Amino acid sequence: MPKKELSVCMAVYNEAKNMRRCLSAVVDWVDEVVIVDGKSTDETVKIAKSFGSKIKVYSFKNPTNFLKNRALAMKYANSRWLLVLDADEVVTKKLKQEILKTVASSKKEGYWLPRLNHFLGKPLTKGGQYPDYCLRLVLKKLAFQPTENLHNQVSIKSRKKVTGYLKNPLWHYPYPSFEVYLRKWVQYSSHEADLLIEKKMKPSFWLFVKYFVIKPKLWFLKTYFRHKGFYDGFAGFVFALFSSLRFLVIYIKLYEKNRS
Repeated sequence: MPKKELSVCMAVYNEAKNMRRCLSAVVDWVDEVVIVDGKSTDETVKIAKSFGSKIKVYSFKNPTNFLKNRALAMKYANSRWLLVLDADEVVTKKLKQEILKTVASSKKEGYWLPRLNHFLGKPLTKGGQYPDYCLRLVLKKLAFQPTENLHNQVSIKSRKKVTGYLKNPLWHYPYPSFEVYLRKWVQYSSHEADLLIEKKMKPSFWLFVKYFVIKPKLWFLKTYFRHKGFYDGFAGFVFALFSSLRFLVIYIKLYEKNRS
């Protein structure tokens, strides 16, 4: 049996709307796709298995931090290289060719992929959103997924951490609608409030001023003007506005959680 060179690793939960688009872009040129499913209640698993024998599905409960299931997918993979994906991401043909060329000749330990995020049907090329580099192509023997919080990147268990950067972007479709964006917006805000609680922080006058005035203002100015979010039109404005308003929600959630 030939040695496996590349495995795709995914953690999913109720991703039926995204699975076909994601898997159809990789299944024909990788050695295997390892999926850890959080006991989806839709047709996520059925759709995944329809792509054939390269698909390997493992079922575990869906944790609050999905990165725990991603870590399992990386553990169960058998190839020399791991390409870590989310279901709402798509590998373009140009990125495919770059990945195959890299895997065949690289002497590095991992690679950062530029990610092109889409919002309100438009790619966000400014506002600090591109290139949204993620370490996603890593050697299996060195791959590690921290799980302290939802924002943890894939990491490398190496002293030197010899990494490179790919040029072609990974397309990311995290918000199929504004309603979905708002749900995730609230979810991440709640998570950030939980992190403040873990740090023993409590509502106060100074924290109120910081989260209701200072942070929102500075974030909007940085995103929309300094990082030229206005180039992305209406989508760029809405993204800058709501990403700055999240600080208000974080404080309100912190206040609510402390009272309860």
